[in-house]
Amino acid sequence: MGLGDAERKAVFLDRDGVIVIPEFREGRSFGPRRLEDYRFYPEADRALARLKEAGYLLIVVTNQPDVGHGLISSGTLDEMHRRLRARFPIDSVRTCCHTQDHGCGCRKPKPGMLLDSAREFGISLSRSFMVGDRASDVEAGRAAGCTTVFIDLGYTSEMKPTAAHFVVRSLGDAVEVILGQFAQKVENNPCRA
Repeated sequence: MGLGDAERKAVFLDRDGVIVIPEFREGRSFGPRRLEDYRFYPEADRALARLKEAGYLLIVVTNQPDVGHGLISSGTLDEMHRRLRARFPIDSVRTCCHTQDHGCGCRKPKPGMLLDSAREFGISLSRSFMVGDRASDVEAGRAAGCTTVFIDLGYTSEMKPTAAHFVVRSLGDAVEVILGQFAQKVENNPCRA
């Protein structure tokens, strides 16, 4: 099955700033480095359950360069993702641990993690969404052909994306946008969701 023939739909989710509460330093967000600092947004349980109930695959796509920089161990990262999968109905967690200067195809803003997931799960990228809190998330989603939802957390030290399809304030708001889009598509074509 080619990517264009796929029928499954997914919501790709950045991890930190979307599901996981980030650490803030100098107007930027960072992924937690210690397990004791690893916490989820309270609204994530219901938000992700609603997406799953609506028939979306849930795939986390996250850059974790702190592993590549030696600031967090791969074992700690594995435990964080074990906790993520244990709590939420996540179908897959894709992680790029490369540093920015590595030049890989998986580190957002490149769409490698989304494209690989689409091939593995038979996902129609044009029927899918990318939700993130950074311009790199939006760029990756657009490059993959997804509808993009930017969660604006008010970061002051980095540029906001200019090409997001939707801008919201939280994961809960993002779910409202996605389910609104879903309902609209069902209304326009009642035979296929």
